[in-house]
Amino acid sequence: MYQNILVINLMQIGDLMLTTPVLGVLRKAYPQAQLTLLADTRWRELVECNPNINRCLFMDKKGADKGLISLWRFIGKVRAQKFDLVINLHRNERASAIAAFSGAKRIVGYSKPLFSLFFDKVMQNPSIAHHMGWGPGGIFPPYRYVPGWEHQVHAHLNVLRKTLGIEPDDGGLEMALSAENRQKADSLWQEHFSVEDKVIALNIGASWETKRWPDNYFAQCADRLIEKGYKIAFFGGPMDLDIVEKCIGQMQHKDSRDLHIFTGKVSLAVLAGLLRKCVLFLTTDSGPMHIGVAMNLPVITMFGASPVSGFYPYDGRSVLLKSPENCHPCGMHVCPHQGRKQLACMKNIPVDVVMHYAEALLEKFQGKPAYALPPHKGNYQCHVIELAKGDF
Repeated sequence: MYQNILVINLMQIGDLMLTTPVLGVLRKAYPQAQLTLLADTRWRELVECNPNINRCLFMDKKGADKGLISLWRFIGKVRAQKFDLVINLHRNERASAIAAFSGAKRIVGYSKPLFSLFFDKVMQNPSIAHHMGWGPGGIFPPYRYVPGWEHQVHAHLNVLRKTLGIEPDDGGLEMALSAENRQKADSLWQEHFSVEDKVIALNIGASWETKRWPDNYFAQCADRLIEKGYKIAFFGGPMDLDIVEKCIGQMQHKDSRDLHIFTGKVSLAVLAGLLRKCVLFLTTDSGPMHIGVAMNLPVITMFGASPVSGFYPYDGRSVLLKSPENCHPCGMHVCPHQGRKQLACMKNIPVDVVMHYAEALLEKFQGKPAYALPPHKGNYQCHVIELAKGDF
């Protein structure tokens, strides 16, 4: 029986959210253990109130903990905790080194070569893409892109299954809010909306250009939803301000009182507190998409470059619209095509299709806010709609 456990995931917002089911499974398997999560300090609010962990370690990998000397200093802090078990769920050099040199009695999970020599059990991560062979470029890149074939949550849970003999009881994505952040969200909501308002959230930004549905398409959806009596809330971080401004500039109802802009104005925890009050979420493949799922909010998302299998919204009520283009998924951050083919994977997901499924979900759930919807444990496979060219 392990008494002191460390779980490592230093990845981005969505990846960290997809780690939360592991924490619930470990808590049930080892109820008396001290369970610690190591995460990027930028995403502190996503996990610091998680009820399944005793404490968090945060690494400032872009600041104070950047560089080799700082890494070794941080590893020293980890070693001082004298962990019985370390589970690494982030296959890069930094996370692999922390796990490998942690001094733990047992080390399992994903690892880069060399560091894997210090692991007791190394697992492959079938949710991430691989670049195999030499591809059409001969002896130089580009390599052949092979997308992941298993959802990241399933891959993480399989680490527990294969290395610890745990048969996971998957509780889905989870995020808890502090009383302070819940109050901030409640106050902000009351400033913008009345009790009877039905609010639809839009997140139009994404880390890759190829993950972004056209801003004028989002503008059309916002206009049509306002005309149906819904309120619209734009979210996103400071990096999304320009594209949100551009999107709103293309709206017919850009000056409507039913349009509310929260882009760049709220923290991740307050974002979560606001999303739990919304009735639907139209979003790109992004970190906020997974936060919405954790808040029990039905999602409609559009996948162009992104591989569906590894990162679909982990919610059986949500809808994923899959690009009809043959080049999907490419995994590229910038589209290599020019002219009409440039970003065709996203351009060929029509507004009418998105509106069709938006109206269907709004009708199905009667416009109830996320917090009022019943739980649906075990129902995590979203509806993947394989579009064909010319649909709608």
